[in-house]
Amino acid sequence: MIDSDLAMLYRVETKRLNESVKRNIDRFPSHFRFQLSEEEASSLRSQIATSKLTEENGKGGRRYLPYAYTEQGIAMLSAVLKSSVAIQVSIRIMDTFVEMRKYMANTSLIYDRVNALEVRQISYQEQTDRKLEQIFDYIADHKENNQKVFFDGQIFDAFVLITDLIRHAGKTIVLIDGYVDIVTLNILAKKKDGVDVTFYTLPSAKLTAQDIANFNTQYPNLTVKHTTAFHDRFMIIDGTTAYHIGASIKDAGKKCFGINKIEDIGVINDLLQRAVLTS
Repeated sequence: MIDSDLAMLYRVETKRLNESVKRNIDRFPSHFRFQLSEEEASSLRSQIATSKLTEENGKGGRRYLPYAYTEQGIAMLSAVLKSSVAIQVSIRIMDTFVEMRKYMANTSLIYDRVNALEVRQISYQEQTDRKLEQIFDYIADHKENNQKVFFDGQIFDAFVLITDLIRHAGKTIVLIDGYVDIVTLNILAKKKDGVDVTFYTLPSAKLTAQDIANFNTQYPNLTVKHTTAFHDRFMIIDGTTAYHIGASIKDAGKKCFGINKIEDIGVINDLLQRAVLTS
């Protein structure tokens, strides 16, 4: 703190404050009190835009460069300035320094946590980008088959194919699956913007109204309807392309299952009609 600011707090003249210090100069080594250079004083003066840095000498000027007091120097002032006002002010200033250190320590912890999160986010993004590249490479290298069988553990391969089917939808996706949950939503999030999704699932499906609302906030529009009329799982794309799926898509690849494309448009229409009538 600058001597003129301290003098104002202690209710004494700046000159008197520095005179008291000079009489006890042994108590104030350079790391307790030091005089600003001309450049430092000029910079500080321009920042605070005030003439308080200049001691009145009858002409509004200061005859010497201001002194700065460190935290230790301010603490030492309480031993030099004996007034009750000076003692109370010193106590308050010390309390303020303590609170400032606490704030700085807490802020440093927050910054460290934010930096750690950023590092983890970058790592996660890099892993995600690599997986997406693998998916796109797979799609580019494999033509669509009417039938596909996945064996135990082929979770990634099943994910690739199902997300590829979902990405083909231009307008609508109808999923008939009795066991949809939040994992199903994560997979359906790969759809194109503007594609409407309708689930036909069992009343006991593990999907809450809040899950649906959260999904619709970012990936509209999802509608969930309940039916008990189906045993198998079906996915219908744009009302014209359908797939019979041997497992819930949330479990794709965990056990051996197959995916078969349904060619007959009449069967597709019957599935859609059955879903509507029974929900």
